[in-house]
Amino acid sequence: MTTAPGVVVTGALGIVHTKLLTISSLRLENGETLHNVAIAYETYGQLDARKANAILVLHALTGDAHAAGYHEGDKNPGWWDTMIGPGKAFDTDKYFVISSNVLGGCKGSTGPSSCDPGTGKRYALDFPQISIGDMVEAQRRLIDHFGIERLLSVVGGSMGGMQVLSWMVKYPDKVRSAIPIATTAKHSPQQIAFNEAGRQAIMADPDWSSGNYYEGTHPDKGLSVARMIGHITYMSDVSMAAKFGRQKKENSARSRFTADFEVEGYLRHRGDSFVRRFDANTYLYITKAMDLFDGFDGKPIQEAFANVTAKVLVIAFKSDWLYPAYQSQEIVRACKSAGVGTSYCEVNSTYGHDAFLLEIDEQTHLIEHFLKKVFFEYEVTGGYGK
Repeated sequence: MTTAPGVVVTGALGIVHTKLLTISSLRLENGETLHNVAIAYETYGQLDARKANAILVLHALTGDAHAAGYHEGDKNPGWWDTMIGPGKAFDTDKYFVISSNVLGGCKGSTGPSSCDPGTGKRYALDFPQISIGDMVEAQRRLIDHFGIERLLSVVGGSMGGMQVLSWMVKYPDKVRSAIPIATTAKHSPQQIAFNEAGRQAIMADPDWSSGNYYEGTHPDKGLSVARMIGHITYMSDVSMAAKFGRQKKENSARSRFTADFEVEGYLRHRGDSFVRRFDANTYLYITKAMDLFDGFDGKPIQEAFANVTAKVLVIAFKSDWLYPAYQSQEIVRACKSAGVGTSYCEVNSTYGHDAFLLEIDEQTHLIEHFLKKVFFEYEVTGGYGK
């Protein structure tokens, strides 16, 4: 593969391309059916002859299929490029890594901004409410497309971790190992409250127009505020103090309510850049799917894990107050109660929830050794009883 012009990267994948899989019909957990469903995906590395080295990487709320490498003309690589590639945690010299945009997304997969094949118009709020389980079902179709009977691992942070848990419960026979990172088995009232504040910011924007904004002005102000609210929860008090302190912006205009402080300017920048790549209705649908997630049908979580045979590595971060470590510990206790082989690591990071994207060395060490052990056991046993 070639490298993007002007970019020099060690262990880089170079230029990668997003592909589309079309699913003729997809029955949702609520009983509705979507037709001609597109799922955007990227792959890195080579699938081995036994189709035994595949790893499915699952993205968080605002992620997409572009997890690693560069698209033509991009200055920045995919969102987890630091972890995926030759010699990295997910070593593409050994493993075949798959990343897809979730159902309901806005970066190639079918979602509210897509055209309804029945009407020829954008779905908008006619798009059905999807669930984390529906996202996983679409991913299962993608895995079947490759002829992969069992994944070596499923891995993801935040909402990606919810998808990992759903994979463990829905398709225990298709997963050899699982790595849920900085996640939860279900949202707390506080987590639901932050998402609701973001949704209300979008719906309060007069340009939202009850979701029918695609032919006119988009609700950029509301979506920008939603992103600002979310981004505050991704950081920690310590990381914000270290990054910004109470530093004021140079040459800031001295009018009322301008961005006097660096942290204000940073949040506004994050909000303004976000609206150029994300859809407001998708934000509503996906945050609601996260809030509704309880992949265990009301059962005690340890009962839901009763059929899980995967080896599990749970990773949490001490400064993560959005998905605090106690929620990861609940997952670990449930796994152990169900007899699932589980390891737990709580990383001493100051980055907050964003640590799963930033604590590269520690995660690489943990994941590299975990995957090596899982793959070694498969190779020794030939997959029997594993």
